[in-house]
Amino acid sequence: MNVSRAVVLLLFSMPTSLLAMPQGSALALCTRSATLLACQDGKGNYYSVRTEGTTFYLRGYDVNSRRLWAQTNNRFGTFTFFTGVATDGEAWMGYSRRVGWTTLNRVSSSTGQRYNLHCSLIGGCR
Repeated sequence: MNVSRAVVLLLFSMPTSLLAMPQGSALALCTRSATLLACQDGKGNYYSVRTEGTTFYLRGYDVNSRRLWAQTNNRFGTFTFFTGVATDGEAWMGYSRRVGWTTLNRVSSSTGQRYNLHCSLIGGCR
């Protein structure tokens, strides 16, 4: 499926108010069904999240980098493992682990970058 077809399909699933949204709006407008959430902001970025049991499928488009991306998340208890790929060839993988009110996140990218992000309800992310 090419980009323009994907955009058209996504727009058909959006409310008509999305087409009248002022350009540059920081807020995203979203529509949802039982298993799908699809959003687009005023700058043209969009993403969707589809659930199927304990698996989440994320797809999106980033206007600044002009790339499409896709990520699949699989949850096993307190662990969520994920892998993703973008149209520029970047791939990433990682996991999130919930420990009480804290989430520990680790991500490795094919560009050689690695991230550790710790998020807590009280302290935010660091």
